[in-house]
Amino acid sequence: MTTLPGGTWTLGDLTVTRFGYGAMQLAGPWVMGPPADRDGALAVLREAVELGITHIDTSNAYGPDVTNQLIREALHPYPESLHVVTKVGAVRDDKGGWPPARDPESLRRSVRENLVNLGLETLDLVNLRLGDARGPRPASVAEAFETLLDLRQQGLIRHLGVSNVTAEQVAEARSLGPIVCVQNGYNLAHRQDDELIDKLAADGIAYVPFFPLGGFSPLQSAALTKVSERLGAAPIAVALAWLLQRSPNILLIPGTSSVAHLRENIAGAGLTLAPEDVAALDGLDAAG
Repeated sequence: MTTLPGGTWTLGDLTVTRFGYGAMQLAGPWVMGPPADRDGALAVLREAVELGITHIDTSNAYGPDVTNQLIREALHPYPESLHVVTKVGAVRDDKGGWPPARDPESLRRSVRENLVNLGLETLDLVNLRLGDARGPRPASVAEAFETLLDLRQQGLIRHLGVSNVTAEQVAEARSLGPIVCVQNGYNLAHRQDDELIDKLAADGIAYVPFFPLGGFSPLQSAALTKVSERLGAAPIAVALAWLLQRSPNILLIPGTSSVAHLRENIAGAGLTLAPEDVAALDGLDAAG
């Protein structure tokens, strides 16, 4: 078992490694259909657990159904220490789109499908996905979140989180019931959630960034490359290490369909950034 970078974090009563694994890339192209290499996908999941990862992020929308079924095939019965986190609030259409599905019946159906495909009686953590593919959109979370709170009361869900949300939506959800994490787009170059991350950290709530190296401008990419070359490390390694050092409540869920790449991500995230490197990287959000 590898010593994973970042240590652990507690999500309610769930202790997870801060370095987790995102299963989205295990599905086929455009997150649709089965993987080209099914045995390879199963091997990555098993390797993640062998390396000590206890936080796997998924959704029944991936495939759809595909990643959850792969997780079950590879890992069920699950080790007691392993916690699978899933998302509801969007589905897939025949064109590969992600239409919202946040009405009460759709949410109940999605929770049931996650339970069946993962082979569980209770989901450890369910994130309510809001907004759309362009990012968060202002809207009340009340009806959808209260539906999930009811399912939690029924024992089908242990903990709740929110995803692709504004700070106002986080506050509204918290006024209705407890959340243990927020999952939003965030990276070195796009740090619109800096204030939110710090507030959540003070309140003991995790922040899980997706797209850790997405959306860089050419100038920002060049700046990151310069720092990476000085450190003798890959840009993704620097970006992951910066996220882990940014705040103790940040949990990483980089995805890959390659065992070798999984190991590279773990090694990269363990990179220690000197204060001068952090200072250089902190300026990237304003570059360009």
